[in-house]
Amino acid sequence: MEILKVEHLCKTYGKGESEIHALDDVSFSVEKGEFVAIVGASGSGKSTLLHLIGGVDRPTSGKVFIEGKDIYQLNNDKLAIFRRRQVGLIYQFYNLIPILNVEENITLPCRLDGKKVEEEELEELLTTLNLKDRRKHLPNELSGGQQQRTSIGRAMINHPSLVLADEPTGNLDSKASKEIVDLLKYSNKKFKQTIIIITHDLEIASKADRIITIDDGKIIKDVDNS
Repeated sequence: MEILKVEHLCKTYGKGESEIHALDDVSFSVEKGEFVAIVGASGSGKSTLLHLIGGVDRPTSGKVFIEGKDIYQLNNDKLAIFRRRQVGLIYQFYNLIPILNVEENITLPCRLDGKKVEEEELEELLTTLNLKDRRKHLPNELSGGQQQRTSIGRAMINHPSLVLADEPTGNLDSKASKEIVDLLKYSNKKFKQTIIIITHDLEIASKADRIITIDDGKIIKDVDNS
């Protein structure tokens, strides 16, 4: 079952001689439950692509469908709600709220949506993330790996259709990086989460079922790695 469809996506910055084509006519689709890595050199357009898929930015032209919904037909308010409910975003720099503890950061999307937090689900998630003994700690009391695990929990608490990770191991040492990738792989298998990870690390990409390579804003390779 197709969960994501990208059609002729373009993103252009500037005009005239200073015009830059960050993305140039990108099209592909992703099936529900796939674990996809998007790789490419710095400036290749991979992060731009992830932000457009997640509704963080709008394309110059082209369409993105998530579960059949054309997300760019939504106005900004409806897009923000859709993104909060249907897309889990994991960033390189964690983006945790410094005055909220681990549990509060993880459950923030639920509270923004006015949804009751299911305590049993929260306990299972904290156990999976190995954060039960850190649940009342603030972000500045956590290691980098613990902060990233907290951001993963926040991305997954609402059971999003799609989880997007932008260089999630970029600030971590090799041990913590392996833990994060193993956690994403575990979530993909256990909870059938569809995950797209942006990385320049080919060892991390090798854990994915499929590897899409981008160069100069174009897909140059799309390989089944399962």
